[in-house]
Amino acid sequence: MARPGAALARGGRSDRRAVRAAHLRPGARPRPDGRAPQVPPGPLLGRGGGRPCPRGRDQPLDRPGPGTLGGARAQGAARPVRGDRAGSRRRPWPGCSALRSTVSDTPEWERRAARGLAFLRRRITGEYEVDEFGFDEDLTHHVLLNLVRPLYERYFRVEARGLERVPAEGGALIVANHSGTLPLDALMTQVALWDHHPAGRHLRMLAADVVFTMPYVGEYARKAGHTLACNPDAQQLLAQGEVVGVWPEGFKGIGKPFAERYRLQRFGRGGFVSAALRTGTPIIPTAIVGAEEIYPKIGDLKPLARLLNLPYFPLTPTFPWFGPLGLVPLPSKWYIVFGEPIDTSGYDPAAAEDPMLVFNLTDQVRETIQDTLYRVLLQRRSVFF
Repeated sequence: MARPGAALARGGRSDRRAVRAAHLRPGARPRPDGRAPQVPPGPLLGRGGGRPCPRGRDQPLDRPGPGTLGGARAQGAARPVRGDRAGSRRRPWPGCSALRSTVSDTPEWERRAARGLAFLRRRITGEYEVDEFGFDEDLTHHVLLNLVRPLYERYFRVEARGLERVPAEGGALIVANHSGTLPLDALMTQVALWDHHPAGRHLRMLAADVVFTMPYVGEYARKAGHTLACNPDAQQLLAQGEVVGVWPEGFKGIGKPFAERYRLQRFGRGGFVSAALRTGTPIIPTAIVGAEEIYPKIGDLKPLARLLNLPYFPLTPTFPWFGPLGLVPLPSKWYIVFGEPIDTSGYDPAAAEDPMLVFNLTDQVRETIQDTLYRVLLQRRSVFF
């Protein structure tokens, strides 16, 4: 029989068969058609190949074959050391750190797509909850807040200060000034508490009746967790440990002329103070600077407002002169400052019936917000920067 080296030098299919036949395992015999040799039945080899063990067992090779989990050596894995009997023939395992890095390397668009598909599945199967006020937390967090978040982060560039003064758990009453012709300040406060508060508190706002009579607006206001500005609803939410937001100026605040900007209007009869006294929750005065400049109101078409059943029909430097473009707000710089809480836990619930106490606390909250507004106005560099 020809030597293996000579056969390899000559080349050709028959020569390669001779080389293969020269290296057959004991007991194997070449096939007449030149295909793989027939091997007697024996122990099953590993996925990466193997060779007979002197003890009669198959032992995996140091380098696993393609298609196996260890086919590519993990970066930084130690190579087998000669004489190390425990790990000389052990395949390197990538480890949990490699798996974590694979997950972290997933593109952001893939993670967003996965969250979107999970949201659609819940909506189709009905695996979401709605409370007695109509609050749809799943829809609010995944859709409604995403619609206004670009305004908060990129357009108005809101800076929220004093968020740590809002308790991480339990009820609290946020009382803020109202302005801007359209109530965008309430929505920005909601985004600030959910996105930037350490505990991610959701703001349940008290809105006027007209909000819930408007088509589509009232429905989505309910789904976002808002309710009527009445004492029974406010007390129930505070008793349940929710953060409730109230803007006592109402339409007098958002509809005031631009010449009266940052001058607080009357706070009503102090109904929010009564709700806080009955539930023993803290009152947090909050000042919002920047909303007055988004729609400078220079006039009011009252006949048209009565015809449309609106509290006012504003005239601004851009609306209605520029049509739909006039509805685009000016990109002012915003600040939302949460003040020191006013503790009401030391009062008896019956104190809510004392008109003098309610008036004094209402006036204290109003003066605190007004002083904060003046202080922030003195500190800001410009309306838009």
